[in-house]
Amino acid sequence: MDHRDVELLAIGAGPANLALAVALEELAPDLAARSLIVEQHEDVAWQRGMLLPWSQSQVSFLKDLVTLRNPRSQFSFVNYLHSIGRLDEFINLGTFTPYRLEISDYLAWVARSLSAVRLEHGRRVVGVEPGDVVAGQVTGWLVRFADGGTVRCRDLVVGAGRDAYVPAQFATLPRERVVHSTEYLDRVGEFDPRGAHRMVVVGGAQSAAEMLWSTHQGFPNAQVTMVMRSIGLNGYESSKFTNELFYPSFVDTFNAAQPAAREQLLGEMHRTNYSGLAPSMLENLYRTMYLERLTGTERLHMITMAEIADARLEADEVVLTLLDRKSGRTDELRCDVVMLGTGFVKRMPALTRSLAAAVGVDDFTVTRNYRMTLPDSITARVYLQGVNESTHGIADSLISVLAIRAGEIVGDLLADRQLSTADSRPRSDAELLASVPHPA
Repeated sequence: MDHRDVELLAIGAGPANLALAVALEELAPDLAARSLIVEQHEDVAWQRGMLLPWSQSQVSFLKDLVTLRNPRSQFSFVNYLHSIGRLDEFINLGTFTPYRLEISDYLAWVARSLSAVRLEHGRRVVGVEPGDVVAGQVTGWLVRFADGGTVRCRDLVVGAGRDAYVPAQFATLPRERVVHSTEYLDRVGEFDPRGAHRMVVVGGAQSAAEMLWSTHQGFPNAQVTMVMRSIGLNGYESSKFTNELFYPSFVDTFNAAQPAAREQLLGEMHRTNYSGLAPSMLENLYRTMYLERLTGTERLHMITMAEIADARLEADEVVLTLLDRKSGRTDELRCDVVMLGTGFVKRMPALTRSLAAAVGVDDFTVTRNYRMTLPDSITARVYLQGVNESTHGIADSLISVLAIRAGEIVGDLLADRQLSTADSRPRSDAELLASVPHPA
């Protein structure tokens, strides 16, 4: 077991906290030298469960970790391409949307390029609690790890993403029979690629469609069925007018809007991200189904307007009870494995909720600068990244706002430190320790 003290701890080495690390190194080098990012995995990867070789991002490469905040940064996607000798090829490709593998490699390159912010892998956080109490005020946090180690920090940034959503109907099925999209690539190798499997994909958005296509192509003898609640697959809503709502500048407009307006905006923008498919995927799936019907070799099936009312294991089969939303009738669908493209839990992640409970807070929100609202007795700060759609808009969980958001969080951290410097009160031992640079 080990223990250390840092000034700023960021949980998760995904795009959000890597953008924060870049902003720290460019805007606050002194603070950067006293900052640490911890990541539970042994490497940096983007959407690792769905890192399929043919999948592309739906976001422009210019919306990388830094360009919208600092176009001249050495951490830009363009500089990444230049540094690995692939800039000419990417330009010749003629696209604004890189392959998902390229973005993932870009993130790993940024992580390797950091010079001040430290990054530690294999550190899974299991709990956060108040770490320092001075004169009745919580002035720091104590973070506990699965390996028994601890880190004490003054400020905390949580950017570990939302929890995977597994509907209650599937809770009783054995783990080997259920695969969520977040673990697809890790788990799909468990199945014999030559086997005559019966695979069911639940969901009607991009991740479900990608699993459907991947299993259909990777298991040539399998029957693959998609079950969805909607009337059919739809494309992303991607007009230039709606895309303006993903501007970082729109966060101010959304944050200041009335609750009813926020609800309308989120509802109308749902298809821009959560319930639509990329045009190329729609084309692939439709043409494949057409050709299979034409040749009498149907392996790809879709069941629309159906809900899965129950799921059970019977003998060696998974039995799904389907409720037809049109007729109200129920039917059974038997399969070998269920793949869930069901997205993520909408409420705050378990780690954040347990942190709030540790300080006696049941309900909370975040400020415009992403700081978690806590009682006045808590001067230690917590910033939340990627889970603030209800207050900051649908782009909060996407790459589009990363660069600007990171700069805003760093700005808030620095502003508070300037106030602390001007404060004449005595500093606690924890604050004095946190202010001392630590060797890398």
